Amino acid sequence: MRDEPEDARTDAELLAAVAEGDRRAFEELFRALAPWLRTRLRRRCADPVLVDEVVQDVFVEVWRRRERRTGGPPVDDVSGWLWRVGQRRLVDALRARERRGRLLGRLRGLPRLPADSAEDELLAELGGGALAAVARLPDELRSVVRATALEGLTVRETADRLGIPPGTVKSRAHRARTLLRRHLSP
Repeated sequence: MRDEPEDARTDAELLAAVAEGDRRAFEELFRALAPWLRTRLRRRCADPVLVDEVVQDVFVEVWRRRERRTGGPPVDDVSGWLWRVGQRRLVDALRARERRGRLLGRLRGLPRLPADSAEDELLAELGGGALAAVARLPDELRSVVRATALEGLTVRETADRLGIPPGTVKSRAHRARTLLRRHLSP
């Protein structure tokens, strides 16, 4: 599997040391076998990010479940064992990705439920005098409140309509809420 100096521990010895909580053995095992496992899994999956996540998951699991290895039967073929675990994890990850894709596909076809914006909540909270208070706001703040709270536009839609960046929409909405609270507080 790999070239080993005469005094180096075998993969099985490293795994046994990991079972005893030896972090150095874990790091050595990871350095020795993670690149090999990554290369093998990349032959099964073209997404290097997913493969890296799977490799990391495999080794996190090795460390997390190290106590289970204590006193259990020794693993003679550590690379083969990691390969089997890695394959199962990759299949699970690919299935999960497929399920998410199908779910997102179904959700795209559904109508979106409008969520109350902060401005909507504020107007509901402030009650009847809120519209008069909105009318007293400076023009740039009033246009943001009207677009977001009264017309129900998103921040992006408001930014497009007013020709300003989304961050400006958010800061103006915040300033408008602050002024409205001041105007309407007893």
